[in-house]
Amino acid sequence: MRPRNGALVAVVVFVLAAFAWGRAAQADRGILAGTIKNVSGAGVPGVRVEAQGPVTASAVTDARGTFRIGNLVPGDYVVTATLAGFATTTARARIAPRNETRIALELRAGPLNEAVVTGQATSMDAETSARQVTGTGQFRTAGSPRPLEALAAAAAPPFLSDPVERRRRGRNTESYDHIDENGFKHVSADPLSTFSVDVDTASYANVRRFLREGRLPEPGAVRVEELINYFRLPYAEPDGPEPFSITTELAECPWNPDHRLALIGIQGRAVTRREPAPRNLVFLIDVSGSMASHDKLPLVQSAMRMLVDELEERDRVAIVVYAGASGLALPSTTGRDKAAITQAIAELEPGGSTNGAEGIQLAYRVAREHFIRGGVNRVVLATDGDFNVGVTSQDALVRLIERERQSGVFLSVLGVGTGNLKDSTMEQLAGKGNGNYAYLDSLHEARKVLVRELGGTLDTIAKDVKIQVEFNPLSVDGYRLIGYENRVMANEDFNDDTKDAGDIGAGHSVTALYEIVPKGTRTPGTPRSGLKYQREPRIAPAARGDELLTVAVRFKQPDADESHRVSATMLRSPRPMRANLGFASAVAEFGMLLRGSPHAGRASYSSVIERARRYAGDDRDGYRTEFIRIAERAAELAVERPRRESQ
Repeated sequence: MRPRNGALVAVVVFVLAAFAWGRAAQADRGILAGTIKNVSGAGVPGVRVEAQGPVTASAVTDARGTFRIGNLVPGDYVVTATLAGFATTTARARIAPRNETRIALELRAGPLNEAVVTGQATSMDAETSARQVTGTGQFRTAGSPRPLEALAAAAAPPFLSDPVERRRRGRNTESYDHIDENGFKHVSADPLSTFSVDVDTASYANVRRFLREGRLPEPGAVRVEELINYFRLPYAEPDGPEPFSITTELAECPWNPDHRLALIGIQGRAVTRREPAPRNLVFLIDVSGSMASHDKLPLVQSAMRMLVDELEERDRVAIVVYAGASGLALPSTTGRDKAAITQAIAELEPGGSTNGAEGIQLAYRVAREHFIRGGVNRVVLATDGDFNVGVTSQDALVRLIERERQSGVFLSVLGVGTGNLKDSTMEQLAGKGNGNYAYLDSLHEARKVLVRELGGTLDTIAKDVKIQVEFNPLSVDGYRLIGYENRVMANEDFNDDTKDAGDIGAGHSVTALYEIVPKGTRTPGTPRSGLKYQREPRIAPAARGDELLTVAVRFKQPDADESHRVSATMLRSPRPMRANLGFASAVAEFGMLLRGSPHAGRASYSSVIERARRYAGDDRDGYRTEFIRIAERAAELAVERPRRESQ
């Protein structure tokens, strides 16, 4: 028995010694802590901070932009701060035993190929690295082009790949409207096609989010016109008194060589930095409990901070919040007091149910009280759209917005989050509020919407913009409008100034595509023989055989109630496909494939990718390269889905 007891004692002594040695080793370790701020000095949440040295560890900044990484082996570390939409920032830090090293880093918004090294640790001599750490741990010089993998990581929010976060969200209650895709129409029965312009981009960002999560999007989430209009195609600038120009192109239809593909492009006049009108903005922020996750309220806060950096002194900003009840988080404040605005943003916290209607009424009241005549007066609603208290029906909310817009205050909507996104409600609210709807899946997208395209997002140059196309029966047998299903209007509404339509912002481009059936080719879905009692329509003497169609655009000035009309004519002879139509057709074909369109013909993902590469053109922002990448991902998922369903 004694040997056994002696062995047991020896084991116990060894374990205690090892434990004591481990505790002593841990006691010799250090801590890295600090704050990540933007150029305005406000803390930035959701930043991934990684320390690479004797060991590698990481943390994510909290709502105040602070972080803390403990249990670090003493030594020299490279600290990297990364967040989508901002240039990666690095610094060096020396961790001392039993000591806390503090570091402050500044994130700056910049192009996707920009990297900066600005941070300095307070516990060591400042030694700025001239090299930039990549995601693989290798070094490259600051400012060098980032590989496609790095671009994908920069554009994608880190929380989307977090399985714990996905499980926490639980049941998916996202809602999308059913879309009845436009079919072919015969010119003899329907010579006119009328629709409202649409500059929303939410569908593209939402589709991108679906694909990044590893699944194909819901068909109702795919609005083809929003996919196309996500990209600002470089049409000719207006050179006359009208606020926009009209461009037309015609080529062979890629997915049906017997048909033609017609492009109608509208380019809004840009507003230079010296010209923007003063802005009276009221941010209406959903702070209900459903907004707690990192891809919702924290993302909205970071997006708002970026916009604050763009404010001029004569601009005004107020913040209204709503959950179970609504309140004024920040009275209307001039753009010169950025610190007060930033502080109010930082103090927003989620909790409670969602009474959106009450918040909308308060936001419009604040906007009316500080109305700037001749300026931009706009409510910016940021929400997941999950209205569940008070006025909750989509119809009632739409009627509320229609009443409020009479004041001259417009509404824009920023959708966020996953799991309970109410896409159909937000699209309707933005449309009836004379505004636009964008979906923010990352800070990269927030920067595009609220910084790079700020004028188009906020500064309206033409409202109630309608397009009516008249097809020449000498040249066209039938046609199909691609997308715009939610924007189709009755033909008689074109000349009715009381009918609401879409708006065009400064610098916005709008693209519409028609698939044309030439004369002599039978339009799909029409009878092979003529009707017994009908004859071919009488051709007007003015009709010319070389004309394909005439496009007319009716619009109002932002502060007017009477509309103006401009028009352009497209000739019937197709030309070799050029860059604008080439890339737009690739995006349209992509949308038809995602929707499972019965009109897709010979469409394929390989055709989409090949044509997008050929016509990518000047892609300084990387948006077209990103499109090619997500099209490749959709192609992979389209192959994988039948395999999974057969298992």
